[in-house]
Amino acid sequence: MKKIFTYSILAALAAVLFIGCKKDRTYADNNSYWLSQERGDVVYSGSYCGYYVVETNYGYTIIQNVSGPRVYEGDVIYGDFGNFGNRNFYNYTTNIVTTGNVVEYDLTYTEAQAAIDYYCPNGLKIRQSAGSESKMTRSTVPVNK
Repeated sequence: MKKIFTYSILAALAAVLFIGCKKDRTYADNNSYWLSQERGDVVYSGSYCGYYVVETNYGYTIIQNVSGPRVYEGDVIYGDFGNFGNRNFYNYTTNIVTTGNVVEYDLTYTEAQAAIDYYCPNGLKIRQSAGSESKMTRSTVPVNK
């Protein structure tokens, strides 16, 4: 009788513990906002590396995954890829918002390959698209003095 009572108490505590734990995923409520942002295709995502590479119209961007689910090669994401720092990105493929830290942006293919080799020294190559060498230049707005 003592065993049954002990096991039932442990089972009840385990149930309360597991019911209280849940993954906190932020789903995109406003798709029109995210789809108005810059679009990028994930061309590199290592299984043990916390960085991934996104190809945009302006070049390649290196992003460190800060929080949220992993992005995978082939995912389409939207966000601001043209500035350094932490920001949210919308993963269109999974309909989830993740947070990342932009550490490099507007790189050429060879610069992006060298940068990802620095951050994740594994010798893997970034997937290269047909138009990877013909990228636009990002316009910079002068600051009013």
